[in-house]
Amino acid sequence: MKIIVCIKQVPGSSEVQIDPVTGNLIRDGKNAKMNPYDLFNLETALRIREEKGGTIKAITMGPPQAKAVLNEALWMGADDAMLLTDRKFGGADVVATSYTLSQGIRRLGEFDLIICGKQTTDGDTAQVGPEIAECLGIPHVAYVDRIIEIKDDSIVVGFTMDKTVEICEVKFPCLITVDKDIYTPRLPSYKRGKEVKDKEIQILTFTDMEDQNESNYGLKGSPTQVERMFAPEKNTDKILYEGTTEEVTDKLYQTLVDRKLI
Repeated sequence: MKIIVCIKQVPGSSEVQIDPVTGNLIRDGKNAKMNPYDLFNLETALRIREEKGGTIKAITMGPPQAKAVLNEALWMGADDAMLLTDRKFGGADVVATSYTLSQGIRRLGEFDLIICGKQTTDGDTAQVGPEIAECLGIPHVAYVDRIIEIKDDSIVVGFTMDKTVEICEVKFPCLITVDKDIYTPRLPSYKRGKEVKDKEIQILTFTDMEDQNESNYGLKGSPTQVERMFAPEKNTDKILYEGTTEEVTDKLYQTLVDRKLI
């Protein structure tokens, strides 16, 4: 079985720098980590391979420093890895990101299953996985929290909606996004790390893409633009009311009225 996992390098904390011109996060690889949700799609792929055999290829898009998360994927058990990196890919929204990843996936050749994490912690859109599937013209199921059965030509999965629990069978090739409760991710293996420390990671740039139309990538290919992004201002101002319960209640009520909060 041929499995592709999509992963991403995200900021390791809320202390991030923002480009004042583009409004995008500055991704220099410092204090970065693998997107936590991608640990679950990697674990899902590993368990499917243990049951059905096959190969796992990890792919990510980002600056050259994003190789770090691909190395981590190899340490965890992925067989191969690919990095899509080019300044022309920079500043991409979910549409351009999904399209670029779909172009890279086409370069990987035939596959049975693509697995993505439900979302990323830096964007939280939960849209890239389904959009990759749409770009590739394959069926997809989102928010999967159970792998029920893997057949020769399809996979049966369960997913929880707001008010219902659904079970769906989808034919290969297909894409699923998995939720964080599906499995407990394993730790990277030191022995495995020693074995793959010199493994080559395939690097593709814009010139390697089948589609050479620059307007489909990066900022040019992004129909949505961030007008402004900024860290929230910290406000420690406070008002202290003293008096009886009735007096404090009246003062608090009047303050809310004055500020048009009620």
